[in-house]
Amino acid sequence: MKQILFQLFWLPLFSFAQVAFNGSELGVELYAGASNLGGSVGGDLKYAAILNENWAVGPSFRLQRTWSNNFGQKIGFSVYGGGIFAHYRIKNTLFLGGEYELLKSPYNFIFFNYSDKQWASTLFLGGGFSRDFNNKIRVNGGIFYDVINAENSPFRSSYSVRIKNEMGQVVRILPMIYRITFFFPLGGSKE
Repeated sequence: MKQILFQLFWLPLFSFAQVAFNGSELGVELYAGASNLGGSVGGDLKYAAILNENWAVGPSFRLQRTWSNNFGQKIGFSVYGGGIFAHYRIKNTLFLGGEYELLKSPYNFIFFNYSDKQWASTLFLGGGFSRDFNNKIRVNGGIFYDVINAENSPFRSSYSVRIKNEMGQVVRILPMIYRITFFFPLGGSKE
């Protein structure tokens, strides 16, 4: 497992060691949601190596705390793990991206119990708007689709696109989420 985590975090950076970087950024994505049945709070840190005016790539780390009082059964657990991401920025207006994360997630959201499967893989593909404000902050906001959609994915409770039948009953929930990430340049201005 240690070898897999080492490769997951460091090999993408080593593969770009021959490329001249155009700076770096620290990305922050925060999440909080709650109801009378439970909630979740957490976030994601991303280190972005800026390869050129279009490409930002690097590792990420996520930590999230979730609690529930579903059917009178109180539970709480932490989700953590890391991954890699790549964003292609188009003319300071749009971006396309892929984000892979391997997360320690012990709760199964389909059967509402703890799962034997402790690690969940997620692979989000999507895009949205990307805007730089005076080289001080960049805001990426987009819609992502989880291609893997694991049973114990900690994002299952955040999926918001519901397909209903003619009776108004939910028959399918698409594994789509909305994300807003704030990127801050490291080491001064890029100019």
